[in-house]
Amino acid sequence: MNTKENKMGVMPVKQLIISMSLPMMLSMLVQALYNVVDSIFVAQIGDGQSALAAVTLAFPMQNLMIAVSSGTGVGINALLSRSLGAKDFAKSDSAANNGLLLTFINYIIFLVIGIFFAGAFINTQTSDPIIRSYGTEYLSIICCFSVALFFQMTFERLLQSTGKTLFSMISQGTGAIVNIIFDPLFIFGFGPIPALGVAGAAYATILGQLIGCSIGIFCNLRFNKEINFSFHKIIAPDSSTIRDIYYVGVPSILMMSIGSVMTYMMNLILGTFSSIAISVFGVYFRLQSFFFMPVFGLNNGLIPVLAYNYGARNKARIKESLKFALILAVSIMCIGAVCFLSIPEALLHLFNASDEMISIGVPALRTICLSFPLAGVCIAMGSIFQAFSKSFYSLIVSVGRQLVVLIPAAWLLSRTGVLANVWFAFPIAELASLVLSTFFFTKLYRSTVSTL
Repeated sequence: MNTKENKMGVMPVKQLIISMSLPMMLSMLVQALYNVVDSIFVAQIGDGQSALAAVTLAFPMQNLMIAVSSGTGVGINALLSRSLGAKDFAKSDSAANNGLLLTFINYIIFLVIGIFFAGAFINTQTSDPIIRSYGTEYLSIICCFSVALFFQMTFERLLQSTGKTLFSMISQGTGAIVNIIFDPLFIFGFGPIPALGVAGAAYATILGQLIGCSIGIFCNLRFNKEINFSFHKIIAPDSSTIRDIYYVGVPSILMMSIGSVMTYMMNLILGTFSSIAISVFGVYFRLQSFFFMPVFGLNNGLIPVLAYNYGARNKARIKESLKFALILAVSIMCIGAVCFLSIPEALLHLFNASDEMISIGVPALRTICLSFPLAGVCIAMGSIFQAFSKSFYSLIVSVGRQLVVLIPAAWLLSRTGVLANVWFAFPIAELASLVLSTFFFTKLYRSTVSTL
């Protein structure tokens, strides 16, 4: 298929959505598996729960790195796909090359954070010296060597933008598998490899990202013929292209960064009860990724389809894409809710859970999962905001859910002195998100799709 007849404009919609999303959904499932396996191994260090709490305290900064890299990638993805749909190939090349420059700049920022501020960040969340030591060591490594993370995500986005999601899956999936294999080797030691503990988990993560990044570079250079890479264009930034990238990317970065603020604040709230409550929160985040990550993979596959057909002004394909994605997203999240409701004890035992952790974790998982089906609807509807360069709608929804509703609700519920009450803040916040998402989706749909 040549560049004038991209598959996003001609392939049957359901087949297209599956072909675009399934590779990313599978690779994100592998990524979710890595997150869980990584935490299972970490839970075997020392008393288990201190190391698990330390990794959870580092998560807000890790999430911020992912937010910056992924949000920039969303901007690149949307501009590149829209330019291809409009047959503006000079603009699509500019989006790719300027995106690589922005990726490098983002890495430098987090390198500085890793060198000078990792310890201070962990110390604001706990006074436990063991947790502080574990957390600082882990976060410093993750930040200082994050160059592979940033470039891996950018090169994956470039593959997604042109419909080559199979290669994106190979990049992400291989990196996660390498991570899983080397986790126990680096954490516990094997042969000439010393036991590195929490630092070993960080180094295994970095190694997986490096392998995934290398594959992403190779696949783009070898197979992504719709993009022309040029070193001279990379080092000579185009202000209009950067503006277009971040017009979509900045709201996406802010939207995902809100998750960092939310987890940071939740760590503080839960820390007033115990460090075990923080560990339970960390376990929840790992487990929920088995269901959220595939839905985000679906979302990532849907965005270029919507953007391309918006550029091509194909109303029927946009409508069919949205309907099919909504059904898939809600179905996946319902499966997740059933799992959390039916087998919470078995899930927690994967993480070497003590009796106290079980007593806290079971009601936590069963309560939070009530929000899953609502989240599926919101994620599917939110894809149109990013595809049509209206990411600030997603930002408003995210701010409303996580900062305006979730954190205040969790704090108020914590004042009851009953930890189990705090978890109800999640379904309350997701209900508010559904109201906002529906309002903005209806407004955007009427002003764009209905007028095509």
